[in-house]
Amino acid sequence: MALMEIFDPAAGPRPVGIDLGTTNSVVARMRDDEPVPILDCDMEALVPSAVFYDKAGRIIVGREALRMATADPQHTIVSVKRFMGRGADDPETRRLGTAVFAEAETEEQRRTVRFQLRDQVLTPVEVSAEILKALRQRAEDDLHNVGGVVITVPAYFDDAQRQATKDAGKLAGLDVLRLLNEPTAAALAYGLDKKKNGLFAVYDLGGGTFDVTVLLLDDGVFQVRSTGGDSALGGDDMDRALAEELLKEMGIEPDASSVGGREVIRIALDAARKAKHALTDQESVVLALPKKGGGEVEVTVTREHFEALIKPIVAKTGIACRRALRDAGLKAEELDGVILVGGSTRVPYVRQYVAELFKQPPLSDIDPDHVVALGAAIQADVLAGGEERAGEILLLDVLPLSLGLETMGGVAEKVLPRNTTIPAGARQVFTTYADNQTGFDLHIVQGERELAEDCRSLARFYLKGIPPMAAGMARLEVTFRVDADGLLKVSAKEVTTGIEQEVEVKPSYGLTDEEVEQMLLDALDHGEEDFEKRKLAERRVEGRRILSATQSALTRDAALLEEGEAEKIEAAMQKLADAIEGTRPGLILTAIEDLDDTTKAWAGRRMDAAIASALQGQAVDAVEQEVGHARGVDAHVEEHQRRREGGSGEMPMGIGEPTEGLTIGEPTEGLTIGEPSE
Repeated sequence: MALMEIFDPAAGPRPVGIDLGTTNSVVARMRDDEPVPILDCDMEALVPSAVFYDKAGRIIVGREALRMATADPQHTIVSVKRFMGRGADDPETRRLGTAVFAEAETEEQRRTVRFQLRDQVLTPVEVSAEILKALRQRAEDDLHNVGGVVITVPAYFDDAQRQATKDAGKLAGLDVLRLLNEPTAAALAYGLDKKKNGLFAVYDLGGGTFDVTVLLLDDGVFQVRSTGGDSALGGDDMDRALAEELLKEMGIEPDASSVGGREVIRIALDAARKAKHALTDQESVVLALPKKGGGEVEVTVTREHFEALIKPIVAKTGIACRRALRDAGLKAEELDGVILVGGSTRVPYVRQYVAELFKQPPLSDIDPDHVVALGAAIQADVLAGGEERAGEILLLDVLPLSLGLETMGGVAEKVLPRNTTIPAGARQVFTTYADNQTGFDLHIVQGERELAEDCRSLARFYLKGIPPMAAGMARLEVTFRVDADGLLKVSAKEVTTGIEQEVEVKPSYGLTDEEVEQMLLDALDHGEEDFEKRKLAERRVEGRRILSATQSALTRDAALLEEGEAEKIEAAMQKLADAIEGTRPGLILTAIEDLDDTTKAWAGRRMDAAIASALQGQAVDAVEQEVGHARGVDAHVEEHQRRREGGSGEMPMGIGEPTEGLTIGEPTEGLTIGEPSE
């Protein structure tokens, strides 16, 4: 028997965990000491990570937005996670897709992906914030008062991508307690549910990212041994591989530069995803697709053909898995289990590949779409002071990529190597290269390559005012600190003079704190005004649509009007037209409802006439057309009510502060050559 949970108005804020996914997102909470996903009114946990921007200025998130991806692909953003923390020239922007990118005219604009959405230019951070707002609203509907939030990120997200995710959380009005690596979150949920100890690999293949993590579970201690992956590899790539084949069958050359071309690409991508899902349980699927020149073509996709297409994609995951095992000093046979995470692990070939790679069948008895959010909810409860869990759990995560400095000759000197347990820090001493050098130019990089130019550039800062000395005499002590979110701070001190400089590394690919805060302040300052403007614009659009439908119906079915009815309808239409020209959305709504009441009896007669016509032997499609005309105004009014009640998320209400608490590691021995100042 299901029990009703009673809301206590005096209860404090409740923490939640969010899995911000490429394809779908989930928000979860603790209930009776167990993590559970928060469901919508249709009992669905998954929120499609799709955002649609309509003509009236509304922002629609979720299933309705996903439906609009086919009808209006250039104004719908899907898989935005793949663009987080990336620049305009990143290869990800050139893959098969329907997003419209704004022209990057300056170097500053090239540093981040920018979407052109009607008259707006938006970044992935701003689009992701809309998904997070929708998840926040779902949590508030369930809990009334939402507290701190743990947001999960792929383990292989670099500093820029993590910062972009945190910026999106702040912009959505969330108090971000922690960024948590997705495989660690999954292991957390799995370990506490199953009460198992041992060595586990977490194989996480989502819509746009892949991670593998090897970790030790030991009575509540989750110690990550190694991690690896690819932040641009996932189910989307499977969809693209099949979509390219489907476009060939359709006889169409993909062209994302035109509206029609984007619509065709979206049709192919949607069909590919549908086939991928169907082939999980079937051996083949038949797709009806439009073909060049008109008409349709039927394409049969077999599981064998699909597996041949995705084989090289899945093989890329094996490279990261073998490297993670090697870094952990383990063989596959030494693992106690392999945990599957992410919707793409439902593909039968993926499960077969994982079983062969790790030499054992994978564990998948917890829903791979929910498990990450469940782990995030557990961690949020701990960070928010959940006493039941606080003594049970200790998370020891690791850095996914090495952090270091560029030294003379463009070499990347690693200060904190990958797979270092975090929070952590390290010091390293550098010296001057040239005589009389009066400053240091510090270039912070992230990656595993030996040359700085092959690594991700994170930031530059300068230490000036050093007295002229002979080369090698100055001593520059550089300290790297990484917090529990995997975000970096760097400080530099010239030992002989005491001159010091510190920088909190802010990647150029995200929004700065000032930009995020200003957007939040703008939203707060103009929130009510912006809401009224959006409501007015929306109701004007709906009112004009209803006027057009009514006028069309009058032209078609004037013979069904009774005496005096035409004058009443014309008066109601004029009232609506006048209200549309005004600035009061409430008057427009009232005029729409008045027109609905005025035309109701006439609409009933039109429906009766359509049914009578249908009984005279007309074709089914003609009947449907007649009934559609007869519904006329009622259909548009119902659509108006549905859109009005659907609404959009609330404006952001505050800024989440990062969590502090770092530990400094042991100093690194030895001196290296520093970069001379210009």
